[in-house]
Amino acid sequence: MTASLHGFDPYDHDPERWGVSLSQSAELMLPCLDAAGARSVVEIGAFAGDLTRVLVAWAARSGATVGAIDPAPQPALEALADQHPELSLVRRTSLAALPEIGLPDAVVIDGDHNWYTVSEELRLIDERAPGGGLPLLLFHDVSWPHARRDDYHEAGAIPAEHRHEVAGADGGIFPGEPGLRPGGGLPYPNSAAREGGPRNGVRTAVEDFAAGRQDVRFARVPSFFGFGVAWSREAPWSDAVAAVVDPWDGHPLLERLEANRVHHLALGQTRLRELWAEQERRGRQEVLLRRLLDSSAFALAERLSRLRRRAGVAPGATVVSRDEIRRALDEPR
Repeated sequence: MTASLHGFDPYDHDPERWGVSLSQSAELMLPCLDAAGARSVVEIGAFAGDLTRVLVAWAARSGATVGAIDPAPQPALEALADQHPELSLVRRTSLAALPEIGLPDAVVIDGDHNWYTVSEELRLIDERAPGGGLPLLLFHDVSWPHARRDDYHEAGAIPAEHRHEVAGADGGIFPGEPGLRPGGGLPYPNSAAREGGPRNGVRTAVEDFAAGRQDVRFARVPSFFGFGVAWSREAPWSDAVAAVVDPWDGHPLLERLEANRVHHLALGQTRLRELWAEQERRGRQEVLLRRLLDSSAFALAERLSRLRRRAGVAPGATVVSRDEIRRALDEPR
């Protein structure tokens, strides 16, 4: 691992290696925090604590404090909080916690990936920012699949007027297809059934927020599902943050690399589903063939068929033998 990740593996809780953790972007995120002179950071949506561990290690050398907001922290995050008393773990939703905690110098927004939740998080932060001075805002999932497609941790918690039709378990999502791909693509049953349109997706929420404030700049690094940075151009550290992200903002090479990566992720999931379906089909066939092998009626029919052929009663009849079934099952005689 690179030095900026302090020896942590961003695939710790990502066995299929999709690259789902925002810690994949630590090489850019930590320099942004340093450029802004951040001495306090709060992470929304800490889950198992992959990024939180990176932030705690960064804070140890920078003298900063770290907070993590998650209503259902995983055991690894609970253990991290027990090991590091300087880490403040808030076991509440972001919308419940943000009005009550102190406003930090930087906020990582990586919780519920839908327009309504992200918009409300930004509204709450904006309302509490003294003199309109926004903290540094860091985002995940500002590229495909959730840039323009909502995902709901709990759809019923989103007001009906802000909730899109949910995909369900019958279809997957695939790059370039705004709808669903039956039996294929990435399995996101809690995502919106359709991509695009107003008030849909994380990137849409951030862009809508930035459009309402002339001083806000939003930069997007198109790698590992998209790393976003938003800040006020009037902040004294604005130019320093811009110097970190400008070379990567919307970089066309990264765009192509990420498009290729997610295409193969979705294609791989499609092939896995096809393989699982084929295995289920073959399993059913195997059960049937084994029942035939154990069937006394089939054994009798086999003997009668052979006798009829020898007697010339049915010379052209095809006889399926138990030996053939065993060969089909790759079993010894």
